[in-house]
Amino acid sequence: MRRYAVVALTVALIGSMTTMTAAASPGWVTSPASYVDPLIGSARDGNTFPGATTPSGMLSWSPTSTRGDQTSTGAANGYQYDTTRLRGFSLTHVDGAGCNPGAAGDIPIMPIAADVTSSPSADKTDAIYASDFAHTDESAKPGRYTLGLANGVKTDFAATDRAGIGTFAFPADKPANLLFRTSNSLNGSEDAEIHLDQANRQVTGSVLTGAFCGRRANGGVNNRKTYYRLHFVAQFDQAFTATGTWRDAQLAPGGTDTTGGEGYATGSARAGRGSGGYVTFDPAHKVTMKIALSYVSLEGAEQNLRAELSPRSSVESVASAASRAWNERLGRVRIGGGTEGQRQVFYTALYHGLMQPNLVSDVDGRYLGMDQQVHRLEPGQDAQYGNFSGWDQYRAQIQLLALLEPRIAGNFAQSLFNYAKQNDGVWDRWVHVNGATHVMTGDPSAATIATFYAMGVRNFDVRGAFESLYRQATVPRPEGLQDGGCPGQCVGQRPNLAQYLTSHYSANDVCHCWGGAAETLEDSVADFSLAQWARELGRDKEYRELSERGSYWRNVFNPATGYMQARNLDGGWVTPFDPASDRGFAQGSSATYTWMVPQDVTGLAAAMGGKDKAVPRLDAFFHDAQGNWKLTGGGPLKYDPTNEPGIHAPWLYNELGQPWKTQETVRELVNTVYTTGPAGLPGNDDLGTMSAWYVFAALGIYPRTPGSAEMLLSSPLFSQALVLPEHGAPTLITATGDGKYVQSVRRNGLPYHDWKLDGAFLQHGGLLNFQLSTNP
Repeated sequence: MRRYAVVALTVALIGSMTTMTAAASPGWVTSPASYVDPLIGSARDGNTFPGATTPSGMLSWSPTSTRGDQTSTGAANGYQYDTTRLRGFSLTHVDGAGCNPGAAGDIPIMPIAADVTSSPSADKTDAIYASDFAHTDESAKPGRYTLGLANGVKTDFAATDRAGIGTFAFPADKPANLLFRTSNSLNGSEDAEIHLDQANRQVTGSVLTGAFCGRRANGGVNNRKTYYRLHFVAQFDQAFTATGTWRDAQLAPGGTDTTGGEGYATGSARAGRGSGGYVTFDPAHKVTMKIALSYVSLEGAEQNLRAELSPRSSVESVASAASRAWNERLGRVRIGGGTEGQRQVFYTALYHGLMQPNLVSDVDGRYLGMDQQVHRLEPGQDAQYGNFSGWDQYRAQIQLLALLEPRIAGNFAQSLFNYAKQNDGVWDRWVHVNGATHVMTGDPSAATIATFYAMGVRNFDVRGAFESLYRQATVPRPEGLQDGGCPGQCVGQRPNLAQYLTSHYSANDVCHCWGGAAETLEDSVADFSLAQWARELGRDKEYRELSERGSYWRNVFNPATGYMQARNLDGGWVTPFDPASDRGFAQGSSATYTWMVPQDVTGLAAAMGGKDKAVPRLDAFFHDAQGNWKLTGGGPLKYDPTNEPGIHAPWLYNELGQPWKTQETVRELVNTVYTTGPAGLPGNDDLGTMSAWYVFAALGIYPRTPGSAEMLLSSPLFSQALVLPEHGAPTLITATGDGKYVQSVRRNGLPYHDWKLDGAFLQHGGLLNFQLSTNP
């Protein structure tokens, strides 16, 4: 009862303070979606997409750009701001994945103001059935995307969760054709099919595809495989005046049915292959198309269409509903103060951070499992979700999801557990839709689910998931001794686990992994996270066992060099050693990975010779020899804001005893690395991870370590921020005074002197007041 009274009092205090603050300052954002610029991150390898989508939506309607190769695209995930030619508007995307051409990009649909006189698949260089465009004719908003093409066609799209509606306005004096390039997913396809129903003004079909990162040089060929079939149904308000199909180089005017995939090769090995169909309209009339998707069946797509679009639906009405959905989701954080540019960067980051996970279940609760069978949701589960970029997301994005959308986080946890049960108990580290892709390294599922639990998420099979993840961490599997997909997509999720459990590190020469040192560091974080979960569940034996394993990072720290370093099975260090090298690591150098011990920063400092030795080293990580900031482009010995292994490093000063350096480093990154405009992200957004980092940084808090709900403190960017979790207790964060340095903090009105928040604070809500200054 006392706890409930405290919560009620906190809510009342926040309510009164919010009212007073709002009255005193007209700066509260009332329409967060209006500040979102979906084009942020569409240049400089951010790999975002600008098209129409809803929060966690299955459908995302966005361009597939081209540089003159029909088997490739402008950038990963289909869109690159500097590439102003496209060959279609595809219906599925992922936000910020790194390996070109990314993932999905299924069913590109291309309006052509010309006759179809040859097979579009034979147009290998996208010279004929593609169009230029100018950004002056482009508009991107949450849930809506509009583009005028140089060929004279004007397009306007809006999205629901599983469906979309679009209009195509053709030049009145030219032919009006709409191409369905059913086989032309970004990575290719095994097969595709299309059926053109002229009598009912309907197009149906599907593509059999997958192959995420299938072009990757470091193991991607292992992923040139199929794991889903995406079905679609498209209905039109205008009659077809003609139809046609094609397969490879053969065009069939008047055709209504065809099949054929492109394969998963690249360049000349794939160019010229594929199938699709086209429908022709009277150009005098604007064409409206309603379309829906399903990973289960055509009937599922039809049911999704009926459920989400009515006969009276229009682009305007659907776009308005999508904007309301985004305002509700983005309204989980209300900010006041700041410049217009800062608000735009913040809400765009929150938008990208909450795009995923993505729906894969139909409105009737059916979904395609990892075993390629159709399943139904578990009791109490609201939806099945896919797209888990584990190695990236477990560091920031999943904490943002758990904080703001705990119900979705629980559904996502159950979704990943469902997939594991369908995959012989294996939790894959990178799930695309329903496919196990094995991309990256470590066991991020353990860190993710343990963090969800620590942050109060309970709407999933808690004990079943723990048992399954504990089994994965303790029972060796045969694929852990295989090199399939290595180094970048090794099939073993706990590679050579028996050796790891014996040696207490992953031996670089026999690990069957990307890099032995990186694998050890990742698994140490995963095991630490599981240990915290075990303690909460009363599993004392597992807690002690896993806690010890959480310290295995020490076995790859070489005191002679002062860096993390890979070791061989005989115990010897891998040589020659260079801290700038990535030998033994994954997408990062030893200099970066040496700081990747968020679970034991004090222990890491002691290994370096004490905090007084660790701090100057961390200083040198962020600065050049003259003391100037070196936060981008500094090379492998410096901080890299474009990739995940070191993104927590600015926050380490807190535990090292100099929190003002966290405050100045984080603020410098917020002000200089994250900006407005297409180049506003430092690098791959990685399914919202880099964007989530910014959201936390702007709020002045950041997750201390996976497996915990504790938050590290810095200086808030905005004068006020109200965090409103779904069905959770609100938290009001205020900052008064000029500058980036924290002079004092008050928690629920009382002086607060710690550099971190305990895990209960954000769950129970409260008041956090910062007094800022220009002096450290």
